[in-house]
Amino acid sequence: MVEKKQVIGGPLEIGGRVLSLSRAVRAGDFVFLTGQVPMRDGVPMTGGSVQDQTRAVLDEITATLAQAGCTRDDVVKAMVWLRERADFPGFNEVYGAYFPVDPPARSAVVSDLLVDVRVEVEVVAHKPLGGKA
Repeated sequence: MVEKKQVIGGPLEIGGRVLSLSRAVRAGDFVFLTGQVPMRDGVPMTGGSVQDQTRAVLDEITATLAQAGCTRDDVVKAMVWLRERADFPGFNEVYGAYFPVDPPARSAVVSDLLVDVRVEVEVVAHKPLGGKA
């Protein structure tokens, strides 16, 4: 039997506007999270250090993973976009604290982001539906 994809956590909203994407989607044993930008009170966090923004992003990712029955330990791949190359050390310091043991595979690029923030992170988790790893 083919499993149908499952939307996790409902649609994303920014400033009261519903976006045309899902917070996360489970497809079989994998959970794909939408790229997360730092948010505070439902509004993109345009201020603060890259460390502050990275914590906000990773806390939101942690909460979304929990809605899918996952933890950060289930993350197998991360994709990171940074606005400035100089932000990488600060980002990496915080990221390492959230993934201290057996971190996921990761790619990181410097890019002009669509939202005026310093960092965006997308992750893929692997959590078998039967609970077996």
